Amino acid sequence: MFLNRFRRAKPLDDQTLVTAYRDTGDLGVLGELYERHMNLVYAVCYNYLRNEDDAKDAVMQLFEQLVVELRRHDVQQFVPWLHTVARNHCLMQLRKRQTQPTTVLIGDPSDGYDVADTFTDEQTDREENLSRLETCLKTLPPEQQTCLTLFYIDQKSYAEVASLTGFDLKQVKSHLQNGRRMLKFCMNT
Repeated sequence: MFLNRFRRAKPLDDQTLVTAYRDTGDLGVLGELYERHMNLVYAVCYNYLRNEDDAKDAVMQLFEQLVVELRRHDVQQFVPWLHTVARNHCLMQLRKRQTQPTTVLIGDPSDGYDVADTFTDEQTDREENLSRLETCLKTLPPEQQTCLTLFYIDQKSYAEVASLTGFDLKQVKSHLQNGRRMLKFCMNT
C-alpha cells in the first residue's frame, strides 16, 4: 500500500492522446503527444532540408500545423501519419525555395549595385539542360520520341501509350527503355 503511492501512472498511448485532444482541444495533451515524437519529426525534417536551423523551424511549424490538422483528420495511426505530414511539409518548403528567384547583382561596389536580372545559375543550367534534352529527343527514332513524349510529358500510363500508338505493351516498354538510354547517352556527350 505504501509503495502504491509512489508508482507513476502508466503513460497514455498515442491513440488515447489523439482522441483526448480531438475531444477537448487541450494543447497540453497535444504537446505531450508531440514531444514523444519530436525526435522523429526533426530527423525527417533534417533528412529533407539538410539544414539544422531549417529543420528546427520546421519542427515548430509542424506543431502549429498539427493544432489544426489533428482536429480535422481522423487519425488511426499517429506515427505514420505524423511522418507523412512532416515529409509533405518539408517537400513544400523545398518547392517554395525552387520557385523563389534570386537577384543577381552586377556592378562596381563603389558605385553601388544595380539589379541585373533574377536568373540564378540553377535556372540557366536548367534551361540549358531542357534545350539539350529537346535537341536530343529529336535525334531519336519516331517511335521512341512518341512513347517518351506520351509517357513523360503527357503522363500517360503504359496501357494508354499502347492504345494511342498501336504498339503492344512490350513494344512500348522497349521503346521507353531504349529511348531513355539513348537520351542519357546524348545528354552526357
